[in-house]
Amino acid sequence: MASLFKSIHAAPYTTASALDLIRSQPSQYVVATVVGRKYVLAPRDVLTIPRLRDVKVGDVLALDEIHELGSREYTLRGNPTISPSKVKVEATVVEHTKGAMEFIFKKKRRKGYQKTKKHKQTYTRLRIGDIEIPLPSIQPII
Repeated sequence: MASLFKSIHAAPYTTASALDLIRSQPSQYVVATVVGRKYVLAPRDVLTIPRLRDVKVGDVLALDEIHELGSREYTLRGNPTISPSKVKVEATVVEHTKGAMEFIFKKKRRKGYQKTKKHKQTYTRLRIGDIEIPLPSIQPII
C-alpha cells in the first residue's frame, strides 16, 4: 500500500510541473510579505495590517513578495521569493479603521505622580483576491 501511495504522489521535477499540479488543486494559499511581516493568505481573506497612509479605500495592491505557494497536497517555495510572473495575488483596500482604546498608566510610588495616556492604533483592512497562476506563454518560433 505504501508503494502505491508513493507512485500516485510523485514529486514534480520542474517548476512548471509543480505549478500545474498546484493549479489543478481546488484551493491554494500563499505566504506573502505585507508591510514587513509574513502572512499565510488564501483567497477572500481579510487581512488587518498597520495603517497604510498612501492608499485609499478601493485601491488594488499587487503582492509581489510571495515566499511560498501551496495547496492541500503540494507546496512550492521560493528562494527567497517566487517570481511575480509565476504567481499573481492582488489585495483590495476595504477600509481604514482604528483598534480598541489602549490605556497607558504611569505612576511613581510615594510621589503622587500619576499619568494616563490613551490612544487608538490605526489599521488598514485588505481583502485578498484570487491567486492567479498564469499558464506559461509559448513563444512562436520565427
